[in-house]
Amino acid sequence: MCRNCGALVGPQETACSACDAPVAASPQERAAQGASRAYDAETVRFARAVLARPAIFTFVFVAVNVFVFLLMQLSGGTENHEVLRAFGAKYNTLINAGEWWRLVTPVFIHIGWLHLVVNMYSLFMLGPYVERLYGSARFVFFWVATGIAGVAASYFASSMGGKPGVMGRFLFRGGDGPSAGASGALFGLVGVLFVFGIKYRHELPEGFKRAFGLGMLPTILINLFIGYTIPFIDNAAHLGGLAAGMLFALFLDYKRPGERGSVAFTWHALQIVSLALVVAGFGEVARHFDGQRPSLGGARQQSPATAYADAINAGQAAYHVALGEGDAKAAAADALRKIDAARGLDEQTAAMLSELRSIVERARDYAALDAQGRATTRAAMIRERLEADFKSWEARSDDWIRTEGERFGLGLDAPPRASGGKGQARQGK
Repeated sequence: MCRNCGALVGPQETACSACDAPVAASPQERAAQGASRAYDAETVRFARAVLARPAIFTFVFVAVNVFVFLLMQLSGGTENHEVLRAFGAKYNTLINAGEWWRLVTPVFIHIGWLHLVVNMYSLFMLGPYVERLYGSARFVFFWVATGIAGVAASYFASSMGGKPGVMGRFLFRGGDGPSAGASGALFGLVGVLFVFGIKYRHELPEGFKRAFGLGMLPTILINLFIGYTIPFIDNAAHLGGLAAGMLFALFLDYKRPGERGSVAFTWHALQIVSLALVVAGFGEVARHFDGQRPSLGGARQQSPATAYADAINAGQAAYHVALGEGDAKAAAADALRKIDAARGLDEQTAAMLSELRSIVERARDYAALDAQGRATTRAAMIRERLEADFKSWEARSDDWIRTEGERFGLGLDAPPRASGGKGQARQGK
């Protein structure tokens, strides 16, 4: 019988003779349609059993990220390098100086509204699946551990400096500017779902097979390509988080539909340790905080030009202290902090900041060598080379400020009469 008009249809007919509506041409086709409906029902049953579970910590992490972002906005802005440094963004030099918490806190810091919105939307979409499939205890561990893995990968890639070629551009960007964001942890969740879909492909319904496993591959490749084409995106962090997530999913089982088993004590312990690590990290941020306190009266944001001027002035001052008298170590530490907090205004100034950082470090080391009275001849040779490099750098820096500085509101102050040095960079009104 035709479902469209009710007319009788012969067993071998493929269309109704009265209204031309198509019908199943054979019992085999009707059986295939029934199997498809059964498969869809299996997908729905699996989804209902899994997705009915709570996903509390996904939304807790979204709230924490938004809260930290708002605090940073009220402290001077999330794109302000001084604010990023004060709130715990990743700087290799500061990690090397013992600030271990910068391996944890960057996972909850974002640079600009777009960065926050994209990452929180991704967490909102991916987080509930992982938390409901693996449980809240494992999810918390996944998020923190893969986030740290991403920061660590970024740290090691930055330590190796810029490398030529395709892979160099893909992974080793070099430099030690601020790095932050939940992208490493998000790639960790992608890695978990990628392996989950492949590992359990024989027991998953068709809908879940298409969504996870190899279905995640286009998402992974597209995001890595975007990271390759946009210089400020940290692909090393993405790959570090992705690899960690895949590794965890490879060895850990998920909670199947209808499974009522209690969560092992080990996972509760790892969940508590993970959360305690985050709390301890931001506790260290609060203890060492030296930035502007959050204020509803309005955010004070230091411009990139001001940060650049402060950095090169501090670097020059540290150099003169190291070759003269004073606390060379403290002056160098202050200068390096400001250089790390600044960024180049163009390609030339970015290179000059990097060169100034090297000069300040060498001057600091020279001061320590000179104070110990070791290798007088060697110390004299080091000083001679250092003075030549600084003179060359200073000439190029001053020349850039004279020719290009006006575009950024920068100029040169005249040096004091008693000083034999050159003028300092200043910010115009």
